[in-house]
Amino acid sequence: MDILIVDDHMIIRRGLMQLLAEHPQAGLLGEAADGPSALAALRGACYDVVLLDIALGERDGLDVLKSIGAEFPGMGVVMLSVYPESQFAVRAIRGGARAYLNKGCSPDELFRAVSTVGAGGYYLPPATAALLAQNVRRDAPGAPHDALSNREMQVLRLLAQGRTVSEIARQLSLSVNTISTYRARICDKLGARTAVDLFAYATRHSLCAS
Repeated sequence: MDILIVDDHMIIRRGLMQLLAEHPQAGLLGEAADGPSALAALRGACYDVVLLDIALGERDGLDVLKSIGAEFPGMGVVMLSVYPESQFAVRAIRGGARAYLNKGCSPDELFRAVSTVGAGGYYLPPATAALLAQNVRRDAPGAPHDALSNREMQVLRLLAQGRTVSEIARQLSLSVNTISTYRARICDKLGARTAVDLFAYATRHSLCAS
């Protein structure tokens, strides 16, 4: 299997490459630090599996997942993130990922996920499978942030980390007015009135991780 690792932290990329080199099926191991680099790498080589982080700076990993699905339909993507399954697993699987793992998973579980996805299947640990089952029930209540778009979720996380509107605009290469509009939409959907309200909500729902 040829595997592309997409993460904006070099140490994590190199660590994953060393770890995956021990996988008996590992072939070419590539790396990319952001969405554009990942898409360029996929255009230049025939990868079987992509390990994709959610927090990628300018482009949210879920947006990159959407681009991968549009340009490379059927590509096996494993989302690997610091965020708990309860927050992003369903969103990622719905977006086209075939597995969602927390970065605290064991090497054995990572190997199982990569092998399963590389063979064309889905790797759904019990916690993720339970979340998906709950989500397909029409009467299952969802958290307010489930109604946020991927970009709104990205802006919420950055606001919860204490970033200013100007800082977020620079990081995402968007205008200050656009970020302010996102913030207003987020506040409306979450019933928040102040930055303190947003931080409190994000803290309660474990959305503050960087």
